[in-house]
Amino acid sequence: MNVVFLSPHFPAQYHHFCRQLKNAGATVLGIADAPFDQLPETVRAALTEYYRVGNMHDYGELVRALGYFTHRYGKIDRLDSLNEYWLETEARLRDDFNIFGIRGDSIAAIRRKSAMKEIFRESGVRVAAGRVVANIREAEAFITEVGYPIVAKPDAGVGALNTFRLDNDADLSAFFTDKQDTHYILEEFIEGTILSFDGLTDRNGQIVFHTCHAFSQGIMETVNQGRHVSYYSLRDLPPELETLGRKCVRAFNVRERFFHIEFFQTAASNYVALEVNMRPPGGFTTDMFNYACDIDIYKVWAELLVTGCCLTPIERKYHCCYASRKNDHRYRRSHSQILAEYSPFIVQVVNVPGVFSSALGDIGYIFRSPEIADIQAITTLIQEPEDIHAV
Repeated sequence: MNVVFLSPHFPAQYHHFCRQLKNAGATVLGIADAPFDQLPETVRAALTEYYRVGNMHDYGELVRALGYFTHRYGKIDRLDSLNEYWLETEARLRDDFNIFGIRGDSIAAIRRKSAMKEIFRESGVRVAAGRVVANIREAEAFITEVGYPIVAKPDAGVGALNTFRLDNDADLSAFFTDKQDTHYILEEFIEGTILSFDGLTDRNGQIVFHTCHAFSQGIMETVNQGRHVSYYSLRDLPPELETLGRKCVRAFNVRERFFHIEFFQTAASNYVALEVNMRPPGGFTTDMFNYACDIDIYKVWAELLVTGCCLTPIERKYHCCYASRKNDHRYRRSHSQILAEYSPFIVQVVNVPGVFSSALGDIGYIFRSPEIADIQAITTLIQEPEDIHAV
């Protein structure tokens, strides 16, 4: 099997996908714009061959790279980056080289939030009201229907980039004054806890791994308000959430892909769909999959591509949590105190690259326990401010 992996060095842990592909017997072909000798050794060792392009946004260069690989190795069987940023580029390349996976005729449904809403509605899943608006008059008409606050986000945005909460007419006016030249969708603001339904399907669309994460707040609030963040996996999934999640996986025809579907929990058994992402959850969540289940999800994915099967038994043994700290916050316990007091639970400590720090903090603690009470207590103590009365 010949697999092309775009940008195999980013995010840093994604070389594990390439390494496990190679271990499973695939020919792993990397494309990126970084000089080969500047790639980490772990990345270089995971690749069969590497093709450097001058600009990853130059489609012609990417076509030439795939043409070279096709001439040298034969038909390309798979192409991916597992990164939301490259979804449209990947779909276009799959069209041009007849590669299995998401194609150009279905990319809008998983990139444009307005198109996602239609699929959610058609599948019977409640979704936040939203509308793409071209000007302030159309925005005012929508606000007349749903009221403030509202959320403004790029219709085809990545993560919470350039996403804003608008609370009044002054916010709305300022937004349109500074608005980027891109299509924006306005959504009603939903109060609730964000939970995600995450997992991986085989090439027939059957779920081979799934879990759920609960978030302290949305990424929009984390980024725009400079907060630290925490989120943790559940050992037992809420039945209603799992039912909705599985319905969405079928509706979006997820095949041989990771998925990350976000919901607002507005009451004990009430959920409102937010959006769907055809990629692994961001940050270090793939590592959290492993810690929660004592598995290697990189190996599971690679063997699924190469053999079509998942032979790894999967059990959610632990709750696994990521809790961040910000360098500009002062905390009651020092880093060394955290490590000394909670080392039996901590499985990884990460210094977050600057490009991710606005969403994931500057340092992240990953810890696990079979008991949710441990997770909640440790999160509180990690993030407790120096002044315990501080907001």
